[in-house]
Amino acid sequence: MKKIALTLFAFVISAAIFAQSKKAEDLVKFSELKFNFGKIKQGTPVNHQFEFTNVSAQPVVIETATASCGCTTPVWPQQPVAKGKANKITAGFNAAAAGPFEKTIFVKVAGADQPLELRISGEVLTAEQYAKFETEKGKKDGK
Repeated sequence: MKKIALTLFAFVISAAIFAQSKKAEDLVKFSELKFNFGKIKQGTPVNHQFEFTNVSAQPVVIETATASCGCTTPVWPQQPVAKGKANKITAGFNAAAAGPFEKTIFVKVAGADQPLELRISGEVLTAEQYAKFETEKGKKDGK
């Protein structure tokens, strides 16, 4: 009987602790979590701004934003974001290597257990491939 009571007590305590876990989505709301650059020219860095709003009752701190590789450079607000206010995380991508890409930025929000993931993707074309792409695009657009 004691084992059952102790097991039940441990279950209730762990459930209470789990219920108090906060997700980053409970604190900040991003307008988008994924962005596709489409076809970009090799050697031409690109940037995209992921906008978010603090949806919590307190100021929110973005502790870190780390990329899955060195070719992606996130920039995040260093100051707390007030309740109801908006801000952004800028994802920079160095288009050095030709080919398709998909990169992840892990955003750690203070008070959240797990980081939130932002994703960028696209295809890097060589100068020749990009010139051909632009020519074909121009023909389709009637130029």
